[in-house]
Amino acid sequence: MANNTVSLHRMLKTSPEKVFRAFTDALAIASWLPPYGFLCTVHQMKAETGGTFKMSFQNFSTGNSHSFGGVYLEIKPNEFLKYTDKFDDPNLPGEMITSVWLRKTIAGTEIKITQEGIPSAIPVEMCYLGWQESLEKLAKLVEPEIPDA
Repeated sequence: MANNTVSLHRMLKTSPEKVFRAFTDALAIASWLPPYGFLCTVHQMKAETGGTFKMSFQNFSTGNSHSFGGVYLEIKPNEFLKYTDKFDDPNLPGEMITSVWLRKTIAGTEIKITQEGIPSAIPVEMCYLGWQESLEKLAKLVEPEIPDA
């Protein structure tokens, strides 16, 4: 883990379209993005190049929350997302950039994520652990194939 950067890689047993939808649908992202023990409220989301988003994570144990938002810098449907993240808390200054690559493979979808510019007040290892938990939740959302009755 380089200075204030995390990189993640996974194979998901599903289509790139379904993974992309999990990143760009407000209800879906609220269900998987917050690490265990946190709730997510998506206040606003316009998942298109130049569009913005605003969300908050609430610690379920303490009730404390932190909010953040950003801009979608680049979106290629079912292939790539690049967006900024900036915390509203002045104690967490700076702007992070997250890039997400999706690639269809024989096994499903390869996903690669890089998050750069993590504020120095946040231990990079904790950020990495949080992403690990989020990706576990993402897999549980996108891998089941549940037909409508």
